[in-house]
Amino acid sequence: MDQRRKKKRRVRKWVRNLMLFILLFIVAVAAYCVYQYNKGLSEASDGKYKNDGKTFEQFQGAEPQFGEINILLIGSDSRGEEHARSDTIMIAHYNQNTHRLKLVSLMRDMYVDIPDHGKQKLNAAFAFGGPELLRKTIKQTFDIDINYYTIVDFQGFSKIVDIIAPKGVEVDIPYEMSYGIGMKLHPGKQVLHGKKLLGYVRFRHDRLSDFGRVERQQEVLGKLKDQAVSVHSIVNLPRILGLADPYIDTNVDTGTILAIGKGLMIGKSQKTETLRLPVNDSYTNERVDVGDVLSMDIDKNKQALKEFLSQ
Repeated sequence: MDQRRKKKRRVRKWVRNLMLFILLFIVAVAAYCVYQYNKGLSEASDGKYKNDGKTFEQFQGAEPQFGEINILLIGSDSRGEEHARSDTIMIAHYNQNTHRLKLVSLMRDMYVDIPDHGKQKLNAAFAFGGPELLRKTIKQTFDIDINYYTIVDFQGFSKIVDIIAPKGVEVDIPYEMSYGIGMKLHPGKQVLHGKKLLGYVRFRHDRLSDFGRVERQQEVLGKLKDQAVSVHSIVNLPRILGLADPYIDTNVDTGTILAIGKGLMIGKSQKTETLRLPVNDSYTNERVDVGDVLSMDIDKNKQALKEFLSQ
């Protein structure tokens, strides 16, 4: 009997110590997360989206279906304007079943019908009515449901990149880039960090015009995705979120963010697939009352998008 009592006491003591250890571990992790988040927040300046969720009218995105999530990615480079046009427009398509991530770049000069505003360049939709009007325009033009949106102010891009990719991102610059980006980037393979990487993705005065810029954006986002699912980035996630907060406006909830992050880690060996709209041989360059536009075959591009997302 005494032996059994002693054994039970030892078991109870072991369970009690284990529960105490787990509790202390949870408290320590929580404290670390709060500290790192506040550290990131202190490193950020007074970004334009510090009151995210209150800047634009309510987003009416559809609920995700069949485990497929479409997030509208908008890059804003307002430089002080109150109603700036979107500088970058992408759709991130994530499949929760296959853990595959696809990126669709929408050329901002596509000539489309914006609800209640007539024929305009696609990026004018954001200036007229924020992410919700841009969502409506994309739905009307390409018949795709957008579930969430994320707007990134380029002012914070370089800071976020330096935490995700502290060793930089390797690129191959084909020729000198300088006009309009406030710096000079020389040709050749090299590793770029925050500000220079921002200049690389913003430069649009090359031989391919805006098409070259879109290719570089897809290239860099793919490489950043690979580094974002590394152990380094996971450890620094609270700091990244704190730093990014004032520069990002999004309606993606925390649970969805964590689910996507977990899925990307599982499928991190899979390459990010990309598509650009309009596709080749589906558009003509024209000059109209709103400037130089891409006049496209909508049916051909709608079909190309449908096939790309269903593969």
